[in-house]
Amino acid sequence: MDLSQLTAKQIVSRIKSRELSATEVIKHTLDRIERLDGQVGAFLSVHREQAAARARAIDDRLAAGDDPGPLAGLPVAVKDNICTRGARTTCASHILEHYQPPYDAGVVERLEAAGAVIVGKTNLDEFAMGSTTENSGLGQTRNPWELDHVPGGSSGGSAAAVAARLTSVSLGSDTGGSIRQPAGFCGVCGLKPTYGRVSRYGLVAFGSSLDQIGPFATDVHDIALLLSAIAGHDERDSTSVPPTMAATPDFLAGLDNADIKGLKVGLPKEYYGQAGLDAEVSHAVGEAIEQIKAAGAETVEVSLPHTDYAVACYYLIATAEASSNLARYDGVHYGYRTPSPSDLIDLYSRSRAEAFGDEVKRRIMLGTYVLSAGYYEAYYLKALKVRTLIKRDFERAFGEVDVICSPVSPTPAFRIGETVDDPLAMYLSDIYTISANLAAIPGLSVPCGLSRAGLPIGLQILGRHFDEPTVLRVGAAYQARTDHHRQRPPIASA
Repeated sequence: MDLSQLTAKQIVSRIKSRELSATEVIKHTLDRIERLDGQVGAFLSVHREQAAARARAIDDRLAAGDDPGPLAGLPVAVKDNICTRGARTTCASHILEHYQPPYDAGVVERLEAAGAVIVGKTNLDEFAMGSTTENSGLGQTRNPWELDHVPGGSSGGSAAAVAARLTSVSLGSDTGGSIRQPAGFCGVCGLKPTYGRVSRYGLVAFGSSLDQIGPFATDVHDIALLLSAIAGHDERDSTSVPPTMAATPDFLAGLDNADIKGLKVGLPKEYYGQAGLDAEVSHAVGEAIEQIKAAGAETVEVSLPHTDYAVACYYLIATAEASSNLARYDGVHYGYRTPSPSDLIDLYSRSRAEAFGDEVKRRIMLGTYVLSAGYYEAYYLKALKVRTLIKRDFERAFGEVDVICSPVSPTPAFRIGETVDDPLAMYLSDIYTISANLAAIPGLSVPCGLSRAGLPIGLQILGRHFDEPTVLRVGAAYQARTDHHRQRPPIASA
């Protein structure tokens, strides 16, 4: 049996029925990572001994008649900006290259309570700042479909791990599209939940009002399975929404034979009229919308009039928050410290200059500038006001429709090195994804075709606050009518 062909749901079912043992599944996963990841570069660290020991413990529980949980024995890869106790959490940076957190993130606790097995930590743009994973300080991740192309970012390692079938599911984080865009580039599914749906406790902060942890998987059912395990209130996270405000639903309900008859799907005229939208992307997304209509949904043109300001608004707010969050890396508290500083100021400045990468420095400087005296009101405060207008655009649109569909990215994946010297081009590639973070709404990316060059194209489905069930239902209905999510890159069949 080729275990890489199985979905997460199938793996858990076969482990629970004792058709497979957790030990067999983990051994297969670890061996596959060892054999293929040298080409892909999805992982920064692999937890062979810990994963094998946990798999044996799960088998022992099953043998004793105990239920280890809804993810029993399931291998999961975790983005390396999510804290794992006793194992490195580097943020793909030199400044945290050897850091081992003394605690687990809330999502890691929930995964292990559900019976999952963490097999390793995946690569990312340093401190999650980037759209290609080329800004990692610790290695290059490649797109499994075309190894000379990027996997997207910042969660490129997590997306590539699932695309290459090194694991069936993984976790990433999304600040401005960092789950949905790499999912689109790598031909897998990725969900950014509503802000507050999933605990951020233990997620190394980039933009605190924007960051959200979410799952990658090969299909929507597995997205819902993983989301069910990680969602819920966490009193340690002040941004985590309590059940009195938003109860945690059954995300798997209604996905089998998903019915979307009568649902209204919004098509933003600003998104489809964007200059730079690749013709092949436009065609593939158009075909996907036709399939959604064929399943019984109705399309309605909507307007998001402040779309043109979204990129500027996002990069002002995100860099301001990054400047504040990264001030803690000073060579004193933890992480890299420059050798033989002459004084305290020299310690601070040299530690940061030597250990931060170019993209992180660029964002710190921009964020510090917009927060400085004389510029705060002109830039940062104005960006906050525009954010409110963008949020209101979505509220008005969702007064007319149930979900909004759009491309994930204007183009398929870039070649490695294509945007290294043009960061603005990289920033503009997030045009369709960043508004969801500014508005704090959920967004799902599902594969909807391949370009002529054989690169995946993604469809984005956005929903109302805390309405992940409807977003997932539309994604499941689309996948029931197509097979794009079943296509595998050549390396995944190796």
